Amino acid sequence: MAMTTKSLSAGPAGRRTLAFAVHIFTASGAVCGLLALMAAVEGHWALMFAWLGLALFVDGIDGTMARRAKVGEVLPRWSGDTLDLVVDYLTYCLVPAFAVASGGLMPFWLAVAASATILLTSALYFADTSMKTDDLYFQGFPAVWNVVVFYFFLVPLNPFVIAGIIALLAVGTFLPIKFVHPFRVVRLRLLTLALLALWAVLAIVAVLEDMRPDLWVTVGLCACALYFTLFGAIPSRKRAAEPRP
Repeated sequence: MAMTTKSLSAGPAGRRTLAFAVHIFTASGAVCGLLALMAAVEGHWALMFAWLGLALFVDGIDGTMARRAKVGEVLPRWSGDTLDLVVDYLTYCLVPAFAVASGGLMPFWLAVAASATILLTSALYFADTSMKTDDLYFQGFPAVWNVVVFYFFLVPLNPFVIAGIIALLAVGTFLPIKFVHPFRVVRLRLLTLALLALWAVLAIVAVLEDMRPDLWVTVGLCACALYFTLFGAIPSRKRAAEPRP
């Protein structure tokens, strides 16, 4: 009987330890964000994107880990959703905004305005309780500025084109348009995950090549970006079930 009691008490403690370890793993994305910011200050853009990529990897798998460990049930005191948003704002928005402001992509006055736009609209988006639809799409542009700014450094663009893209996406933050969540949206999930894996491999190649990869790498990255951008606009062929007579 003593052994049974001991095992029962050890079980919940082990689950709490595992759940808190998942929170620490999520929070480690903030450390990646700090290291990315330090690289950006030094003008080491490829290194910055390497750290942001690692943070993106952490963010991509921590949700699955949290659900399997039932973190919300085991540790209700700490909100995994809030923690995730804090880390995401740093790595998805603040560091990329700093890169836009200091990366020489556009005149200083325009860069500051563009960076401020990124920070303001992203803060409002992360506070939006309707940021996800019932079918688990993101509603509005999901503030993935880390990915957008990656392309700014990858593909040479006119400064005013960059500013226009930022303005367009900032407005898109508040529009009722869908963007795919690669891990949560069921529709075409295998294709989406395959293209996400391809994108990750090509992005690693680009970073290793100091953001000056061969043309085929850039073309592949742009093709993947086009798929993820337009996915939500592709009409579904699934028809609603007809009512039974």
